[in-house]
This record gives sequence, C-alpha cells and structure tokens, in this order.
Amino acid sequence: MRPLTENTPKPLIKVGDKTLLDHIVEVLPSSVEELVIVVGYLEDEIRKYCGDEFYGKKVTYVTQKERSGTADALWLCKDKLKGRFLFLYADDIYGKADIAKAVSYTRSMLTYKTDFPENFGIVVRHPDGTLAEIIEKPKHPPSNLASTGVMVLDENIFKYEPKIKLNGEYYLTDVIAEYAKDYPIAVVEQSLWIPINTLEDIEKAERILAVRKK
Repeated sequence: MRPLTENTPKPLIKVGDKTLLDHIVEVLPSSVEELVIVVGYLEDEIRKYCGDEFYGKKVTYVTQKERSGTADALWLCKDKLKGRFLFLYADDIYGKADIAKAVSYTRSMLTYKTDFPENFGIVVRHPDGTLAEIIEKPKHPPSNLASTGVMVLDENIFKYEPKIKLNGEYYLTDVIAEYAKDYPIAVVEQSLWIPINTLEDIEKAERILAVRKK
C-alpha cells in the first residue's frame, strides 16, 4: 500500500471520500455499542481520528507492540471482552446486511466464494451448515469458501490458546477450529467483501461502491 501508508495507518486510507474505518464502523448494527480497536503502526493517528467515541460508540484502544498475528491481537483484548462479540479486520469493506445477518446467530463466520482459494483461509461445512474445518491457504483446497475474517464469537474462545506460530505470527485458524468443536459456528455466505491489499484494490472498491449507490 505504499506510498499511502508511509504516513497513514492502513485503516485511515481513504476509499472514495471515507476512510476504511468509516466504511467499516458505519455498517455495524446498533447492538454493537463499544469498539475495541487494536492499534500498532502509527497508532496515535487512529487514536486522534476516532477519539473516545466514534459513530456514537465508545472506543477502547489496545496496543499490539509487535506484529505477532491476529490471534495475539485478539488475546490482548481478553480482559476487555465479555459474552458475545463481533471480530473483524480494519482493512476490508463489508456489507451492512451481511454484518446484520452474522450477528443474528449466536456464533457465526462470514465467508465468500473465491476463484483463488489457495490464497485464503478456506472453510468446509458440516451438513447442518456449521464449521467443520478451516485450512489456511491450502495447496489442494477442499472448497471455494474463503473466511473473510468477520466472526461472532464469545469469551469461550479464550479457553483455546494459540499454539501454532507461522512466520513469527500466531493466527486464529487453529484456535477457531478447536473452538468450533465445542461451540458450533454457523457458516454464513456474504454478498459483499472487498479486501484492500493494493492500490489497485482501492480503485476496484471505488468502482464497486459507486455502482451499489446507483
């Protein structure tokens, strides 16, 4: 994402006339009353932008000093999370209806059909539609359903400590797989998912969003 991220944290990059954080938070349902934002790179910029309240939701910040993975980021929030919570990344764009559908389940995971399953965490479902397996970037993908990183979880997730470290980071894949054995997770297909990983992705996102506004 350089040169855009040289002086701006990725969640504050603009897609159209809004930052990624704006796109994400504005589609959250009213049942989400508080934001716990994990910050690191250029964290002061995010703290200044969001303040103590963002879109009417109280904001709590947690600092991840090293890039040690998504599981580590979640575990840093352990003392801040009670009961059910919505977990998502701050650099993708999601649809409001999809988020609402996700939170209608006790536990859920949003997925999206992809033509490049080898590039994502791929999901396999039980016959009842709950999560059977999730495999990170498989060489021989068993399905084309990619996890988009949006999950409704609860505090029981913290019973399953991250154990597998890849490239210096702890990922959620294995933790979620163990958690799902005891606490079924509904696999929900979503209609809109725009990952932002390159400058070209920003242009693509702006085209998609422009069409959806018409």
